[in-house]
Amino acid sequence: MKLYNTLTRKKEEFRPIKDGVVTIYVCGPTVYDYIHVGNARPMVVFDTLRRYFIYKGYDVKYVVNFTDIDDKIINKANKEKITVREVAGKYIEAFIEDARGLNLYEERTIHPKATDFIQPMIKFIEGLIDKGAAYNIDGNVYFDINSAKNYGKLSKKSIDDLISGARVDISEEKRNPMDFALWKKAKEGEPFWESPWGKGRPGWHIECSVMARELLGETIDIHAGGEDLQFPHHENEIAQSETLTEKPFANYWLHNGMLTIDNQKMSKSLGNFFTVRDISKEFDLEVLRFFLLSAHYRNPINFSRDVMEQLKNGLERLYNGKAHLEYLLDKSPDRKLNEEEKNKLREIDKYKNEFITSMEDDINTADAIASLFDIVKYANTNFNEQSPKFVIQYTYNNLVKLSKVLGILSKEEVILEEEILSLIQKRTQARKEKNYQLADEIRDKLKEKGIILEDTQEGVKWKRI
Repeated sequence: MKLYNTLTRKKEEFRPIKDGVVTIYVCGPTVYDYIHVGNARPMVVFDTLRRYFIYKGYDVKYVVNFTDIDDKIINKANKEKITVREVAGKYIEAFIEDARGLNLYEERTIHPKATDFIQPMIKFIEGLIDKGAAYNIDGNVYFDINSAKNYGKLSKKSIDDLISGARVDISEEKRNPMDFALWKKAKEGEPFWESPWGKGRPGWHIECSVMARELLGETIDIHAGGEDLQFPHHENEIAQSETLTEKPFANYWLHNGMLTIDNQKMSKSLGNFFTVRDISKEFDLEVLRFFLLSAHYRNPINFSRDVMEQLKNGLERLYNGKAHLEYLLDKSPDRKLNEEEKNKLREIDKYKNEFITSMEDDINTADAIASLFDIVKYANTNFNEQSPKFVIQYTYNNLVKLSKVLGILSKEEVILEEEILSLIQKRTQARKEKNYQLADEIRDKLKEKGIILEDTQEGVKWKRI
C-alpha cells in the first residue's frame, strides 16, 4: 500500500512499525460546538483508512482525541454561564451522536480527553525543561524553538519564513516569537491544575503529543488530520515530541484537503456555515459520508445540495443493487456451476481487485466507489432467479465486505422501486374501492420504510426521506 507522506511530499510504501499492527492518531474536535461539515471530512476519511486496514487483517489501534480544555471552551462556558466540564460534556455527546450518523462511532475507537492526561503532560514538560528545551517565565512554560532539530520540516518553511508569514502569539516574555506555550498560567475564573510552575492548564499542542505517546507509543505509524493543522499544530507536535524522545514521532503524516460550500470558503459571515447536525435535517448522514468519500481525500471538495442529491440517488442505486441480490438469494437454485458461471465469479473478482488497487493507491475512495457500482451493474445485468446460489452469495458477500470498508450500505432493509410502485397501485385501487383503512395502512407501511406519498393532480408521487 502506498500513502502520500506530507513529511516527504511523496507517495511511500506503507510499512508498519510492528508486523500486523497499525497505530493511527487523528486530531479530533475541540468540543465547544457542534462539528461542521469540514470537521467531518478527516473523521470519515481516516475512519475509512482504519476500516481498510482491518479488512486487510491488521490489528488497528485508532485514536481520535477530544480537546476538552481550550480558550474557546472557556469562552463558551462564560457566555452560557455553565462550567467548562458541562460545555465539553454536552458537545462530546453531540459528537458521538453525529459520529453514529456518519457510521464513525465504534467501541474500538479510542476517544481520550485531554483533561484525563494532565499528569503525563506535566511529566512531559518537565522532561523538556530538564533537556533545556523549555523554560518557565512566571508560571508560563514555553518550548524553545531553537532546541528543535529541523523545525519546519513538515511545512517545508524556515523559521524566518514562518515568523514573517504566520500569525503567532507575540509575547514580550518569549525568547523567540515562534516559541509556543506548553503550560499556561491560570487566569482568574479559569479552570486550573496544580503544577511545579503553579496553577495552570496545558497548551494545545502538548495534548496530542502526550495522548499519542501514552496510548500508542513514542513512535506511531500514522498521524492524520486536515491540511490546516500542518502548521503550527503538527509542526509543534513534532518539535516537542522528537526533542524529548530523540525518536521520530510519526512515520507517515496524512492530511486531507479543505472543503468549500458552493465553491466558496465556509464562513459564518457568508451564511454558508453548516454543521453536521444542520445537514442531517435534510439528508441522511450516510449520504454525507458518501459525499466525503466521493473525491480523493487530498483534493479540495465542494459541498452543494445538487451534489448531495446526486450522491443520494447514487447511494440509492447501490442499496437497490444490494436488495436485488438479497431477493435473488431467496430464489436462486443451489446447484453446481458451469464454466460460464465460473467466469462470472472471475468478473466479480476483477472488480474486487480494482477496489483494492484503488484503496492501496493512497486511499483512492473515488475509484473504489466506482468498483462498487461496477459490481452492482454487472449483477443487475447478468444475474436472475435461475443463477446459482453460490454465484449470488459470492457477489453479495463481496459487495457487503467492500461497502463496509467505506462505511456505507449498512442499513438492513431497503424497499425496491418496483415494490413501491406495486404498493402505490394497491393503495390507488383501495381508494377507488373506498377501502380507506387499507389505503392508510399502505401509506403508513411505506412511511415506516422511509417513503413519503404525495397525492397531486398528476397522480401519486413519492420520495424517500
